[in-house]
Amino acid sequence: MEKFKRIKTEVAYRAHVFDVYNDYLELPDGRDVVYDLIKHHPGACILPVKDDGSLILIKQYRNSIDDITYEVPAGFIDEGESPEDAARRELREETGFTAKVVEYVTRTVLAIGTSDEQTYVYIGRELTRGICALDENEFIETEEIGLDDALNMIRDGRIVDSKTIIAIYAYWGKKCSQTSNHII
Repeated sequence: MEKFKRIKTEVAYRAHVFDVYNDYLELPDGRDVVYDLIKHHPGACILPVKDDGSLILIKQYRNSIDDITYEVPAGFIDEGESPEDAARRELREETGFTAKVVEYVTRTVLAIGTSDEQTYVYIGRELTRGICALDENEFIETEEIGLDDALNMIRDGRIVDSKTIIAIYAYWGKKCSQTSNHII
């Protein structure tokens, strides 16, 4: 594939958790274009799985869709923190649980056409209950949900968060591959 050439990037708008840029590029055929680019701080998330296979999800209000959502614990990666450490921290802060075993699933880009927002996805097992340490603006409830129920909640639109869907399907796929020879 021919190379695109970045000419310059200019800040168009600064917000609380992201900045919007005009991204000036030269196309492979020599034409110039301007793309919108949202630069967003990276995050990490973790799907907590109890020993009985049930999942712990959080419920919280999201102003972007004006609704209560079901999600995996997640948050920004702090300066100098690894994605796995951020996932472990968010698990502890938002649910009170810690995970002895943390397995990396993937890195995902939320809206690849306009944003560089990346989230590192993990599955946490061998959980130990502790005390939540919510941020001052977080109002979160935890809910234990069976895998089949979670899959149905994805299908019927009660779980719509992309990182949560990715984490649940990854766990389901790993579980299926352990019990059969089929590729998911």
